[in-house]
Amino acid sequence: MSPAAASKVLIADDNPQILELIEAYLEPLGVEITTAADGQAALSAIEAAPPDLVLLDIMMPRRSGYEVCRQLKEDDRYRDIPVIMVTALNEVGDLERARECGADDFLTKPVNKMELLARVQALLAARRVRQGGEAAGA
Repeated sequence: MSPAAASKVLIADDNPQILELIEAYLEPLGVEITTAADGQAALSAIEAAPPDLVLLDIMMPRRSGYEVCRQLKEDDRYRDIPVIMVTALNEVGDLERARECGADDFLTKPVNKMELLARVQALLAARRVRQGGEAAGA
């Protein structure tokens, strides 16, 4: 069983084919996946059941990925949830803007499966370590 198993991942993208592809890529990790087709749906899904990691498209209807990320990082309840921006945008300015809104990582489409898995696993592992330290310090 993967160390990522039992983790919850939200994938937000307005392209159903991308949602399916990323879900298939993450399947070997054994993570619980929730999907959202737009930015507002992503925020609602996070409110309903906060995930351990969010994969977020930038160009979505009803709130961009930048807006969703910024809102998460400004909310004490969700600021520690890692966010990976997954987008067709690949200019340096796009990366800078993603970092400014609080994104933890940035992947360009088409997504490389091995790179996606490595980054998801690394961020989930880092989150578990942080949560373990917080529990020990409490």
